[in-house]
Amino acid sequence: MFENILVPIDGSPHSYKALELAIDLAKRYGSVIYVIEVVDETIFYGSGVLPPLEAVKSLEKKAKEDVSKALKEVEKSGIRATGETLEGDPATVILDYVSKNPISLVVIGSRGLSKLKRVLLGSVSSRVVQEAKVPVLIVK
Repeated sequence: MFENILVPIDGSPHSYKALELAIDLAKRYGSVIYVIEVVDETIFYGSGVLPPLEAVKSLEKKAKEDVSKALKEVEKSGIRATGETLEGDPATVILDYVSKNPISLVVIGSRGLSKLKRVLLGSVSSRVVQEAKVPVLIVK
């Protein structure tokens, strides 16, 4: 049923809860887990200032460490996994990844934004739910 499960992470507790649930599902369905973390450099561009190179490298390093940690957790459970870091707007990159890979389920953490912040800012998980062509499970 869920041969390939995508787990987008960001290092937050919600994303690691999503990973735990994906591992449980993968055990039940014999799935492969795909772990990605998206480095969002666009947060700097809104200020009109180019990001300092050290800041970008720091974000990329953290993302690689997060993916590595997640892959170790998955593999410790005996589940096959692959992972990578990507760049861009997180929701757009996740949706693009789903369309270009054989993903059958996305398990994503919720950030728990307040209603006001969700209206003003939107959320990655909300957009993925709205636009993904595969089932999406949001974990709180």
